[in-house]
Amino acid sequence: MKNLFYIGIAGLLLFEVANVYFIMPMPGSQRMNSLDLAYFLYSWRWVFRAVFGLLIIGGVVPAVRRSKWGALMALILVAGVGYAFNFQMAADHMFYQPGSVQLKAGNQNTIKPDREILGIEVNGQAKAYPIQFIGYHHQVLDTIGGQVVMVTYCTVCRTGRVFKPVVNGKSETFRLVGMDHFNAMFEDATTGSWWRQANGEAIAGALKGDTLPEVFSEQMTLKQWLALHPDSMVMQPDTTFNERYAKMSNYEQGKGSSDLTRMDSLSWHDKSWVVGLTVGNKANPGGTKAYDWNRLKRERLIHDTLANQPVLLVLANDNRSFFAYKRSTLSDHFILRNDTLTNGTQTYSLAGRSLSSGPNLVRLPAHQEFWHSWQTFHPGTARY
Repeated sequence: MKNLFYIGIAGLLLFEVANVYFIMPMPGSQRMNSLDLAYFLYSWRWVFRAVFGLLIIGGVVPAVRRSKWGALMALILVAGVGYAFNFQMAADHMFYQPGSVQLKAGNQNTIKPDREILGIEVNGQAKAYPIQFIGYHHQVLDTIGGQVVMVTYCTVCRTGRVFKPVVNGKSETFRLVGMDHFNAMFEDATTGSWWRQANGEAIAGALKGDTLPEVFSEQMTLKQWLALHPDSMVMQPDTTFNERYAKMSNYEQGKGSSDLTRMDSLSWHDKSWVVGLTVGNKANPGGTKAYDWNRLKRERLIHDTLANQPVLLVLANDNRSFFAYKRSTLSDHFILRNDTLTNGTQTYSLAGRSLSSGPNLVRLPAHQEFWHSWQTFHPGTARY
């Protein structure tokens, strides 16, 4: 009977490790197509624990009689591993949401102007969320222009996305559950489905295949954002997490604290930066293309065609803020001077607003991220 005790101990140890291994960045785990297995283990976690627990209980007396200290050490080991993997290595115990989201007007905020932010404008209201903060929190819930938004960021993919946290027409809450292929995953509170941060798609659970509505967002320096949106509110730090924010202080410049978040200065390597553009949507697929960040810094202004749509990609004078637009025709040729776009007699701000008598430019969603992320979640992507 003592064998039941040690079978239960070994089974519980292996289960607790596997339950976390497949959804956290551990050696080899993020390069496997193991999501279905990970979701199965997680969904049935209490059944596995109950079965192995019963085996331990059934064999504990003979095991103690055979070796009291051996049985005690086994129990301490499984308790220690269980605690470590469920309370110290679990994603939602490593990264917390802010206790409250504090925002201040641009002229009152404490954030340095050279910090990069994720900015959104809804119904005439603009807000900026510093990447240093949302990169730690992974998600921040807020209301803008009367609309609830979920501002997300994954530092391992360098992906910033904003979604409407609405599922089946109802507001939903999410928690960080782990990652798949190096991208953060969120679990909804109602169905327990897992959602990918890079595109808002449910990839496991009852809602698999559904997608959260995305809200147009932009990444740039706070200085550039406030120049384009002078009335914007700016997220301030939750002082509870100052030590965590400090570890993110160099992230925006590509100097992450680990190989998972550090930039590769060469082009088209896993950790190289790209700007990804997409034309079309899920209902009307178009095309995707990645643009090398090093080349964008050299050229600053790229005229291209994506899915038969003439496009324009621009890098501002600060070498960090970038913008993408539709061009009306292939012959449209733009010049960039002092962060002002000129096309013939027409001039535009980087927000695409006409500074002359013509219509505004149509903006395109553009995302800076690591090359490994863009090609993983846009498998048919082209390269410029």
